[in-house]
Order: sequence, then structure tokens, then C-alpha cells
Amino acid sequence: MKTLTVRLPEALVAEIDAESRRRKLSKSDVVRERLSIAAKSSPSRPASYDAIADLIGSIDGLPSDLGANKKKYLKSMGYGRKRPR
Repeated sequence: MKTLTVRLPEALVAEIDAESRRRKLSKSDVVRERLSIAAKSSPSRPASYDAIADLIGSIDGLPSDLGANKKKYLKSMGYGRKRPR
């Protein structure tokens, strides 16, 4: 097993220390358990999705398949063509 050194806030260290004494485990075991629980419960979607989830589908008048056919729609609107100067 590899060793990793981290710096934690005093409040978190006190919480881990108290849990370690209460459960009669080492602090390392408590931290490993917490990290494994956090890794299992992490969302499968990126955080950026959660930030904009309420906006998805909120603009009226757009094609329903815009995400799948974006190149087609952009080309029809003239994006990507050279413009005269």
C-alpha cells in the first residue's frame, strides 16, 4: 500500500480522530473508508451538467434534434463559411 500525505483542516482532523477513537480504528482506516464511500457515491454525470440541468430544453423554437444534427443546422445558418471583407 502506498503512503500519501495530505493537509486537512483542524475541524476535519478532530472529527476523524473522534470517530477513530469511538470505533477503535486507526485514523488511516477511517480516512480510507470515507474516501471509498465518497468514490462510490460520486455522481456519474459531470458537475457541469448539474449546473445547467435546469436550462436544458428551456429555449423554445429550437429543433428537437439540434444536439444530434448540429453541423446540419449550423451549415444551414451560414456558420463556417468565409465572409466577404
